[in-house]
Amino acid sequence: MIVKPYYTADNYAMRNSVGYLMRICSNRLLPQMEALFEDEELTFSQWTTLVALHDGRITTASDLAYNICHDAGSLTRLADQMVQRGLVTRSRDEADRRVVRLGLTPRGRKLVEALAPRVMDFWNGLLAGFSHAEVNMLISLLTRLVTATEAKTGRKFLVSYDPIIKKSKKS
Repeated sequence: MIVKPYYTADNYAMRNSVGYLMRICSNRLLPQMEALFEDEELTFSQWTTLVALHDGRITTASDLAYNICHDAGSLTRLADQMVQRGLVTRSRDEADRRVVRLGLTPRGRKLVEALAPRVMDFWNGLLAGFSHAEVNMLISLLTRLVTATEAKTGRKFLVSYDPIIKKSKKS
């Protein structure tokens, strides 16, 4: 826990700004991720939507929009396209008709499972110089940062940190 503030007027610069480094990383990654899908029937935004729905923790349009950082209007257009293509189902919640429920169709699920190795290969290539412990620490720290940024909003990030722990061959 940081007791004394990390940044001061004497040490704050772009080269050590967490915000700047995250932004530059995101800006560098996005075109590379989009390029992974150039020869596919999906865009990167559509892939992100399918993956977010894949594990079943995100089931409403508003939670999906929040967790993939889309506004409601752009998410509606994205969902419309994916429903028309048979990748996503959309329905009204029976208890609260204002709530829009989203889910994957079998076709959407198959597409996620077919394209996941391509995305994993990409990330494994980028992370090749990191140990598993370092990757787990990076994920943990980024998750904590997301949680800290949301502490004042009252809205919770629905994707939780799940470290990948390799079991020893002896167990």
